[in-house]
Amino acid sequence: MERLLIRGGNSLDGDIRISGAKNAALPIMAGTLLADGPSVIGNIPDLHDITTTMELLGRMGVRLTVDERMRVEIDPRSLTNCHAPYEMVKTMRASILVLGPLLARYGEADVSLPGGCAIGTRPVNLHVEGLRALGAEISVENGYIRARCSRLKGARLVMDLVTVTGTENLMMAAALADGTSVIENAAREPEVVDLANYLNAMGAKISGAGTDTITVEGVERMQGAHYDVLPDRIETGTFLVAAAMTRGRIRVKNTAPPLLDSLIAKLRDCGADIAIGDDWIALDMDGRRPKAVNVRTAPYPAFPTDMQAQLCALNAVADGVGMVTETVFENRFMHILEIQRMGAEVKLEGHTAISTGVEYLTGAPVMATDLRASASLVLAGLVAKGDTLVDRIYHIDRGYECIEEKLAQLGADIRRMPGELAVNHA
Repeated sequence: MERLLIRGGNSLDGDIRISGAKNAALPIMAGTLLADGPSVIGNIPDLHDITTTMELLGRMGVRLTVDERMRVEIDPRSLTNCHAPYEMVKTMRASILVLGPLLARYGEADVSLPGGCAIGTRPVNLHVEGLRALGAEISVENGYIRARCSRLKGARLVMDLVTVTGTENLMMAAALADGTSVIENAAREPEVVDLANYLNAMGAKISGAGTDTITVEGVERMQGAHYDVLPDRIETGTFLVAAAMTRGRIRVKNTAPPLLDSLIAKLRDCGADIAIGDDWIALDMDGRRPKAVNVRTAPYPAFPTDMQAQLCALNAVADGVGMVTETVFENRFMHILEIQRMGAEVKLEGHTAISTGVEYLTGAPVMATDLRASASLVLAGLVAKGDTLVDRIYHIDRGYECIEEKLAQLGADIRRMPGELAVNHA
């Protein structure tokens, strides 16, 4: 099993290009199933979750072609079955996003209950209840969601909880329904807006994306479209935090600054000098140690839960005491135990991590437990004395494109290692 070996102590310095957003690309790829013809999706990141989604679509008979620029042509006209098997869905929760499009376009879907990151309960009952409200007949048997319908009917859908994938699944299903659907308490994330923009490019009639009320006027049919995925705001944030932690400077390019307002505010609080352009953000610590910050996660546009672990890593080496409170997922502090092994002075009180920053961490073998936790451990390794070996990096490969190459480009001493090896601690 591959690992990342990091020798800490180098300040990051340089420019880096941000990849397309995984959390936008995955629902858009599922949305191609709604069309009568092929779509070409650009700015697709080269990630394990993308490969898994392509394999899943291929299993259904969908024809996919990838060019050298990672533009993917997806042609659903060759689809032969509406089955998403357990062995594929268990590795990635986002696989449930094929449920709505398959049901709306083909009238049937057999989708395994999903797996994915071990960061707490993320029930799919909201997806199921919403599709039933649209007229689907659904049963859950032998670990599969089995859904059938003739044509879905527009309905008022009130989400009990704010759910990104639930909003996306129901928005896609409603796009081909007979009549108008209104999704209330909808997720407002930029990735939801990106999906709505893509669906509209295919001929859907969706308004209100980015607010808590989305209106979908169902259409008879949709055509394929050419569409570029928006930049990854979480990758952007991770590299900005890495530069702040290492007291360095960085310019991230091909990004979308307005999507990072909450993070940029916290980085300024920690002492970073930040300049912003149309599609770039520059951060400079001027060699200064960051100051500890207090953070509370919440759905967009508040501070994102997907940046919580990275801020915990920053507070571990910051000047002062910082508190990070997690309100979105109930089991997302598993990285704290690993970072404590590196010398971090942090304690958990309920859903809050309270850190007293130390000057530096100490390299140690650590184990990633989920996607963003793995990123926080890499960041901790960048500021640790000695060598840090991050195990289970298949988590990080699900969400970060060539992370070791990009960090090395910025001056980090990091490389990917196969199998077992010894680690020397300075």
